[in-house]
Amino acid sequence: MNTKIMTKEDFRAAEKRARVMGVVGKVFVYLMLVIWALMVLFPFYWMILSSLKSFAEYSGELVPKFYTLSPTLENYKSALAFTYPATDVVFAKSFLNTLIFTLATTAIMLVVSILAAFAFARLDFKGKNLAFTLFLSLMMIPTELTVITNYVTVTNLELRNTFAGLILPSVASIFYIYLLKENFAQIPDELYLAAKVDGTTDMKYLFRVVVPICRPTVVTVVILKVIECWNSYVWPRLAADDPNYYLVSNGIQALRESGFGRENIPAMMAAVVIVSAPLIILFLIFRNKIMAGVSRGGLKG
Repeated sequence: MNTKIMTKEDFRAAEKRARVMGVVGKVFVYLMLVIWALMVLFPFYWMILSSLKSFAEYSGELVPKFYTLSPTLENYKSALAFTYPATDVVFAKSFLNTLIFTLATTAIMLVVSILAAFAFARLDFKGKNLAFTLFLSLMMIPTELTVITNYVTVTNLELRNTFAGLILPSVASIFYIYLLKENFAQIPDELYLAAKVDGTTDMKYLFRVVVPICRPTVVTVVILKVIECWNSYVWPRLAADDPNYYLVSNGIQALRESGFGRENIPAMMAAVVIVSAPLIILFLIFRNKIMAGVSRGGLKG
């Protein structure tokens, strides 16, 4: 049986081939990532570009151009000053409504979720495991059924076209409670027992020990809830048909359905940029915390 003995030159050649293949592989991967990134980012680029073109420039292009030599901000002024049909309510008011809705809903949800998660993670009471199992089973209920139930309840309570009607059905989230509960459960029992020996109450232990330790997950929950509230469309559409209580999602739809939105495409794109920009900036700033919080909440041990 002949066995070929590799020389130093053979080892160097093999090592060189391996390095070349590694470089080629990385180049291919990064090339695919660049192509995918361009495909994802192009709609955003086109949206921003269209919003910076004047109506005359946009309408006069027989072949769409991927640049503009005379950018303008007039479309943003037109979008913010847009008045809903048959009212004196401007589109800018939707931002104030959305801000109130987002901040109030997120704050109440955070308090409810933290307290519920702490109860399931740390407190001992009869039937806790069964209650938590039944609680998680609610995630299997279709969203459409809860929307119908919430609509009937809010209507019977005469809360339609009010901030209370918009906010209250969104202050509890099974997913966020589960995420926080799993994160709280990772804290060693010794910390809780030591705190009880020192005479610390459960509430003080929760907000002075648990919440600071689990801050990444808490921040993640806050950011995700803000994004969820900002993008809400179906429920605000049902709970409010008065433009005085429109959110930005309803405002965009009303603007699109009006003649203004159908004819003045650059102004429509400006409105979409205005609505999208806060969430994009928020995600870019806190993306690492979002990923860290979700991954930490999904680990146990």
